[in-house]
Amino acid sequence: MTEIEKDVETEETEDTAKKGKKETQMGTLFESSPTPPIEGDLVEGPVIAVDRARVYIDLPPFGTGIIYGKEFMSARDILRKVNIGDTIAAKVIDPENKEGYVEVSLKEARQALLWAEADTAINDKQTFEVMVKEANKGGLIIEWQGIQGFLPASQLAGEHYPRVEDGDKDRILDELKQLINQKLTVSIITADPKENKLIFSEKIGDQKNRDKIIDGYNIGDEVDGEVTGAVEFGIFVKLEEGLEGLVHISEIDWALVEDPRTIYKVGDKVRVKVIEIKDGKISLSIKALKENPWKQASERYKKDSPVKGVIIKYNKHGALASIEEGVAGLVHISEFESEEKLRETLELGKTYDFTITLFDSADQKMTLSYKNKEEK
Repeated sequence: MTEIEKDVETEETEDTAKKGKKETQMGTLFESSPTPPIEGDLVEGPVIAVDRARVYIDLPPFGTGIIYGKEFMSARDILRKVNIGDTIAAKVIDPENKEGYVEVSLKEARQALLWAEADTAINDKQTFEVMVKEANKGGLIIEWQGIQGFLPASQLAGEHYPRVEDGDKDRILDELKQLINQKLTVSIITADPKENKLIFSEKIGDQKNRDKIIDGYNIGDEVDGEVTGAVEFGIFVKLEEGLEGLVHISEIDWALVEDPRTIYKVGDKVRVKVIEIKDGKISLSIKALKENPWKQASERYKKDSPVKGVIIKYNKHGALASIEEGVAGLVHISEFESEEKLRETLELGKTYDFTITLFDSADQKMTLSYKNKEEK
């Protein structure tokens, strides 16, 4: 290679290096430059001018933002109080409109910020006091920060849960309507801005306190309480403020209980025994504090013994006959031609002679035969 060729090659190499360096610097400058806002971005800047129906916001280095038209009208109550120099956060709805401005929405920004706040509330398990606006068969309609939300009946605290055992939707609605215009303390459990879905729960805050209180109780404890509700499937008993337990109808008495509402009223004082603590719920018993009549009955009755019994109830299996207080046996329907024949033969409230065909005091089971008595 000649000296001239070497000089040319050297110059080309230096030019390439300089060019590469310049391109690298341009790339770095480009990468470090702020990204222009796009539709949906949240932007923030000071107010630089306020017109009769327009507000201008400084958004350097991209230019000027503007709120006008329907966006101004939807937020006019807030914008009328805005002064030059106030900082406004808004949502981009058009990065460059026909006038060259970045068109933004204060209302949309507020909604976006509220949904972000809802997400934070979920993560932090925050609680809020809200007013019940409406009720439907599934739950309650409430409002938080201007956003309508839903509180499912399944997410109500125990004291507000509709106590309808058969799940009758009309009766559930009647119970829920009683909560309209009441304030409830709730937590957000679902926030979906795309679906405009905000779901609440009254259980989270309630459950924290409830769990703490329940920790002070053990199975077998005997405590005094107050009846707070009587329904067809049992009674609710308040043990202390913030803690309520259920005495199921089967745990009220050893004798047959047809309707707890005929025995207990709200405000009645009762002594109960804790029989189960599970999943944040406490189950109670009244009959567990009474002597089990089946234990003494085992000394008097056995299979093939003749007994007298009063018909106290019909069910799909036959007729239930009471032998003594708290001890009853089943006369099976198979002994009769039909259910109608059984009811004709064994009338409610009347006493008949029976023969015991099964007696199990441990499981509190007894079966009786009327047919065998007739055949003797």
